[in-house]
Amino acid sequence: MREDVIKPLGLTVTEAAKRLRVTRKTLSALINCKASMSPEMAVRIGKATKTSPESWLFMQAKVDLWFAEKESPVIQEFGEVAVA
Repeated sequence: MREDVIKPLGLTVTEAAKRLRVTRKTLSALINCKASMSPEMAVRIGKATKTSPESWLFMQAKVDLWFAEKESPVIQEFGEVAVA
């Protein structure tokens, strides 16, 4: 969000938050990976950038999966399951 929208448009986080009608704290948490993007935020950003909310949620899902895989413990595979 910061690299794709805020910086290219020359906005501050405060100005972007005002335009999205959220608090600076809310937007800052999202930008700094302290919070995940909600569907509601995806809709706001989609409207503000004339992009699809789905694309923002897809990017969030990719980030969430990256963090989950990075922190995942070693898992033993199930192997083949016998069918009765």
